[in-house]
Amino acid sequence: MAPDQHTPTDPTTQYPDSTPGQTIPHPGVTSDMGPTPDHGEDSYVGTGRLQGRRAIITGGDSGIGRAVAIAYAREGADVLIVHLPEEQEDADTTVALVRAAGRKGISAPGDLRDEEFCRSVVERAVTELGGLDVLVNNAAYQMSIDSIEDLSTEQLLRTFTTNVFATVWLSKAAVPHFAPGSSIINTVSVQADSPSPALLDYAMTKAALVNFTLNLAQEVGEKGIRVNAVAPGPVWTPLIPATMPAEQVEDFGTQTPLGRAGQPAELAPAYVFLASQESSYSTGTVIRVAGGK
Repeated sequence: MAPDQHTPTDPTTQYPDSTPGQTIPHPGVTSDMGPTPDHGEDSYVGTGRLQGRRAIITGGDSGIGRAVAIAYAREGADVLIVHLPEEQEDADTTVALVRAAGRKGISAPGDLRDEEFCRSVVERAVTELGGLDVLVNNAAYQMSIDSIEDLSTEQLLRTFTTNVFATVWLSKAAVPHFAPGSSIINTVSVQADSPSPALLDYAMTKAALVNFTLNLAQEVGEKGIRVNAVAPGPVWTPLIPATMPAEQVEDFGTQTPLGRAGQPAELAPAYVFLASQESSYSTGTVIRVAGGK
C-alpha cells in the first residue's frame, strides 16, 4: 500500500530499506522488477498547479519519468513521453495513467542520440499538444564498469550523446516555442559532485548537465524562461538492476542516512514545483532529493 502523500510518516520505514539482488536485461522494464517501484499511482493527488500546461518528458515510460508524468497529468498538464522502442510496454502503461487523469498522453518512441529525432519530438509536441510549456530532460544512459580500462569509446559516446547532447538538442529546439513562464527541468544526479568510480562516464555527464543548467538559465532568463534541475540520489528504477551487478543492487540506497533507496513517487513533487508558478523566482537551481546522501 503506497503511503498517503499528506500523512506524516517516518521516512526511514515508509518504504522497504533494501532491494533484492537482481539483474534484468537492459534497458529494463518495470514488470521485470521486484518489488515494483511506487510511481504515485495510488497516492499522488493533484491540485491544478499545472492546469493547461503542455510537457515533454524524456524517459517518461518508467521510473522517475513515469512518476513525473502521473503527477503532471493529475496537476492538469498534457504530456508527451519519449522512450526507446523496446520500452513500449512501459510507455503504454504510463500513457494510460495520463489519460486516466483526463489529460492528453502521447508516446514518442525513438532514440535521443539522433539529433533529427530530438527536433521532431519538439515539433510533434507543439503540433499535437497545441504548444509547449515544459521540457523535462530526464532520459539517461549508464552502465557500471570495474575500472577506466573497461570504459570503451562506444560506451563513452553513448553515455554523452544520450545524457548531454540530447539535452542540448531538445532544449535548443524547445526554446523558440516557449512563452514567458515556460521552463526546462534537467535530471542531474548526486553523482555530479559525489561520483562513484563504477559510474565514471555517467557521473561526468551529470556534472556537465549541472553546468548546462546554470549556464542556460542565465541566457534565457531575460525571456522569462526558467531552467532548473533535480538531483536524485539512489532511486529504485529499472535503470538500476539493468545496469548494475546484483550485489550492488542488493545494497542499493542502504548507505544513505535514511537507510533505503528512494521511490520515483518521492521525486515527482520537486518536478511539479519547478514547473509551476510557485517556483517563479527559481532559476539556475538544483534541488537535491537524495535521502541525505
